[in-house]
Amino acid sequence: MSSLSRELVFLILQFLEEEKFKESVHKLEKESGFYFNMKFFEEKVLAGEWDEVEKYLAGFTKVDDNRYSMKIFFEIRKQKYLEALDRQDKAKGVEILVGDLKVFSTFNEELYKEITQLLTLTNFRDNEQLSKYGDTKTARSIMLVELKKLIEANPLFRDKLAFPTLKSSRLRTLINQSLNWQHQLCKNPRPNPDIKTLFIDHTCSPTNGPLAPAPVNLPVAAVAKPATYTSLGAHGPFPATGAAANAGALAGWMANASAPSSVQAAIVTASSIPIPQNQVSVLKRQRTPPTAPGIIDYQNPDHELMKRLRPAQSVQEATYPASRQQASWSLEDLPRTVAFSLHQGSTVMSMDFHPSHHTLLLVGSVNGEITLWELISQERLFSKPFKIWDLQACSLQFQDPGFKDASISVTRVAWSPDGNFVGAAFNRHLIHLYAYNGPNDLRQHLEIDAHVGGVNDLAFAHPNKQLCVVTCGDDKLIKVWDLTGQRLFNFEGHEASVYSICPHQKDNIQVSQMEAKGSTVFPFDFSVIAAWEAEDREYSREINCDASAVFIFSTSIDGKIKAWLYDNMGPRVDYEAPGRCCTTMRYSADGSRLFSCGTSKDGDSFLVEWNESEGSIKRSFLGFRKKSADVVQFDTTQNHFLAAGDDGQIKFWDMENINFLTATDADGGLQTLPRLRFNKEGNLLAVTTADNGFKILANTAGLRSLRAVETHSFEASRPPMEPAALKVSGTSSIVNASPVNLKVERSSPVGPSPILNGVGPMNRSMEKPRTVDDVIDKTKPWQLAEIVDPGQCRLVTLPNSTDTSSKVVRLLYTNSGVGMLALGANGTQKLWKWPRNEQNPSGKATANVAPQHWQPNSGLLMTNDVSGVNLEEAVPCIALSKNDSYVMSATGGKVSLFNMMTFKVMTTFMSPPPASTFLAFHPQDNNIIAIGMEDSTIHIYNVRVDEVKSKLKGHQKRVTGLAFSTNLNILVSSGADAQLCIWSIDTWEKRKSVAIQIPTGKSPTGDTRVQFHSNQTHLLVVHETQLAIYDASKMERIHQWVPQDAICAPVSYAAYSCNSQLIYATFSDGNIGVFDSDNLRLRCRIAPSAYNGSQIAHPLVVATHPLDPNQLAVGLTDGSVKVIEPAESEKKWGTSPPVDNGVINGRTTSSSTTSNHTPDQLQR
Repeated sequence: MSSLSRELVFLILQFLEEEKFKESVHKLEKESGFYFNMKFFEEKVLAGEWDEVEKYLAGFTKVDDNRYSMKIFFEIRKQKYLEALDRQDKAKGVEILVGDLKVFSTFNEELYKEITQLLTLTNFRDNEQLSKYGDTKTARSIMLVELKKLIEANPLFRDKLAFPTLKSSRLRTLINQSLNWQHQLCKNPRPNPDIKTLFIDHTCSPTNGPLAPAPVNLPVAAVAKPATYTSLGAHGPFPATGAAANAGALAGWMANASAPSSVQAAIVTASSIPIPQNQVSVLKRQRTPPTAPGIIDYQNPDHELMKRLRPAQSVQEATYPASRQQASWSLEDLPRTVAFSLHQGSTVMSMDFHPSHHTLLLVGSVNGEITLWELISQERLFSKPFKIWDLQACSLQFQDPGFKDASISVTRVAWSPDGNFVGAAFNRHLIHLYAYNGPNDLRQHLEIDAHVGGVNDLAFAHPNKQLCVVTCGDDKLIKVWDLTGQRLFNFEGHEASVYSICPHQKDNIQVSQMEAKGSTVFPFDFSVIAAWEAEDREYSREINCDASAVFIFSTSIDGKIKAWLYDNMGPRVDYEAPGRCCTTMRYSADGSRLFSCGTSKDGDSFLVEWNESEGSIKRSFLGFRKKSADVVQFDTTQNHFLAAGDDGQIKFWDMENINFLTATDADGGLQTLPRLRFNKEGNLLAVTTADNGFKILANTAGLRSLRAVETHSFEASRPPMEPAALKVSGTSSIVNASPVNLKVERSSPVGPSPILNGVGPMNRSMEKPRTVDDVIDKTKPWQLAEIVDPGQCRLVTLPNSTDTSSKVVRLLYTNSGVGMLALGANGTQKLWKWPRNEQNPSGKATANVAPQHWQPNSGLLMTNDVSGVNLEEAVPCIALSKNDSYVMSATGGKVSLFNMMTFKVMTTFMSPPPASTFLAFHPQDNNIIAIGMEDSTIHIYNVRVDEVKSKLKGHQKRVTGLAFSTNLNILVSSGADAQLCIWSIDTWEKRKSVAIQIPTGKSPTGDTRVQFHSNQTHLLVVHETQLAIYDASKMERIHQWVPQDAICAPVSYAAYSCNSQLIYATFSDGNIGVFDSDNLRLRCRIAPSAYNGSQIAHPLVVATHPLDPNQLAVGLTDGSVKVIEPAESEKKWGTSPPVDNGVINGRTTSSSTTSNHTPDQLQR
């Protein structure tokens, strides 16, 4: 059903409610499934009308849709059952048990047995778990609270719990407007016409002379109620002629854009307002109304008069439970707790979080420096002071000997959407683009002399699916550049400096040509404009088409808002910001809602939401102080909240409420108008401080993501180190914490902040930030961190894990980070869970606390089908659902799907031969599984319909690895044939095949495994002879590491850390290597003596914690599982080798550190 048809249902629901058709209201709610009336549901539950309760629920969900739905129905039927027993109606109880509760026995047979046993009790309260059951009324109230929580958490009820905000009698108003429109098109309009029916179109009978059109006054009996009906006068006068109004609707609205934004006119008379030439040019042809206008046919979406076009959304039903997504919110969702403060050293002008690494923060300063911070370790990964790259290519003022770099300030920093590029705009002409390939790999890519004067804003966009950079400046221009520096578009039209830009794109706009070209269109709805200009201008055709609207909003310092398509036809929107303020515009995270925030010359601040379809203000948010000396900055997050810096505070709003929710001063010290930026997940918020730094605010989830390094508040708040105070001595101010790393002692009088947090004031001009080691001894060469003693790390051996008869062959952390799952060679899986207690308040996996070996009360084991399987030759495989509810695995036999709570086998499939050798859930649909097979094929299997949808052929030997990239829309497979195959997710056709390069003298045998970096582009390829990083977009190898020197044994397994900045690799001699992922340089070796006393067993597999990048677990050949973390004093595994032009502290880089040799070199 189209979005407008959905809205029509809400209008009908409102009408039925106003007319007191109560039963019809709830029937339509149920049948449409658009709105779940919680109040009605509560009434029926509290009244114990269980049949009505289930009938109403059935319109929205079924018992087996997901675990939330199952729990909802179970609680209702259990309550019904208990009430029957409480009435001593055993016959009714048996009926409910057999008819209603039996369905749950397949999921939890033990629970069903326990419920059945209640029939044997005279009073079911004799059961210990039901001893506190009170009277029926109280029990229903308690259950209702639980039901409401389940409904709000159930993704099937998302967007169905709130009725849209409508003015009273909205349907009547629309009908009245339609009749007015019909009357306006009458050939002989009469004043005060008598309209008695809605069943046919209105026409006025001929008169003896022409009469001026007049508003239609509907008879009371026909439509309106005197008490509630909105008079026609509220909707404004009609235009002079219907044709003129229709033809000029777009241009007329835009010409009226200078009117106060708080005033909304339903229809603007085109002939009454002069239309600027650049706006008239948008109207390619005059549009005339149909000769026989009629009332809108709401049943036909191709004839909806005022259709609001929105991106089409595909809804995929999943068999498995989806991860919990809250339909409601609380103040706890807001990041308001101060995690720590960091000192930048210069006033922060702009900040932006990495789009996928949510703890990487890019910062631009008033001194022209850009810095990348890793918030987990609170370290500067790099700092780039301003420097002109190509002086001869720049403006003459830069070549003036009197020019000083000190006058250059950053105005904007931004990540590209894929995180592969960094853009920086400056207050003098220039922009810089860097290619970002990892924390220690930022390369100069492009310098553009972009504008005359300052560059005020920079953003990335994708017109025509090509990554481009959009800039604006003091020269009143907006420019679009490709990544080679070529200017693609130059937008002129502003009369003052352009302050900000907001590129946006709407995909899959569904619109018919007749609607786009023959109906009234409002100028903010760029999907319509794009449809007009993308399709042939034949007005008579009615063909549904998909359009993609790509456009740019721009704002200038004189309060003008304009919008542009990527062409040379001028602005499509010309409007005034509220209060003619200098403003910025942002969309909500899902791109569905548009907001702007700014401050006028008089100091008045405005935060508003725009009605994008009508180009008018939907709501204005309250709560700013009366006057501001500069422009207020704001941001949006979680599709639900707004935040703005004002009066030394951060103020938060719910997008649905004009009054601000709450405010925080972040423990004081913020700028008067602090700048702020949310990360993509909305759990971290960076805000600028008055002492040339910034604070990181977090909610509970954000604090968990930062907990890898617990920074004491006094360290973060210390003042910057003075250069004169920096010295090295043999006193206690420096201690040797380990054979590898040196650190500043906590009691040292020398403030550590500028070093621990990055670059101090004296080294700001250096290309690479200095470390503590640099301060202590510049001549001392970097050393590989070697962990050889148990005291140098934290270690826990999982209980009941050692089983010499079954080595650990596969190992997984649960996605929540609270458990560990190990698959043994005998086909049995074990699960451990960490308790939440005083020693481990987070309940997450840690080496500080031993977990519990977890089993259900039934004592069941999760054991794969191994009948007739030779376990020595079997290739085990395992995959865990995203919400940790189900695990799928095989050990040479059929694939089994286990329930993680009960350990029961839900189903089995894919009987051998051939046997399954690798499993991977489709990232966007838990019902689709890619299964690598022993016979070298890959099966794309749909669990719901139990059917192989596609069979992929490309390998010569068994498939040993599968990895999906949603960014590239591909599946990469690896095999025992040392081949990598790339498959299209859309068509499942093979795009490319690449052989990995085997070092000279090595055999291309053994398993090859693959894993995508979190940027979804870089691919880790693991073979016993090497580790390699590939650019999957081109399938070209970027880096390769070959075992030798410190670690020379074959690789047994490797995996990325959760933030993809590290790679953990295990080796057959028991060593564990920790590598920088951006260059494959070995930074730390963990010797077997540090974690395995016997040193007889060696690790076969490694797993990395989903939240803590410095925690890993290894599964050993003796069946044991070890969780390993760095020592408390170190917090991380070694340091990155410093590199300068390929030389590490004066030594050339050996191939044991990194190898990028050509294939020919490798084979020599």
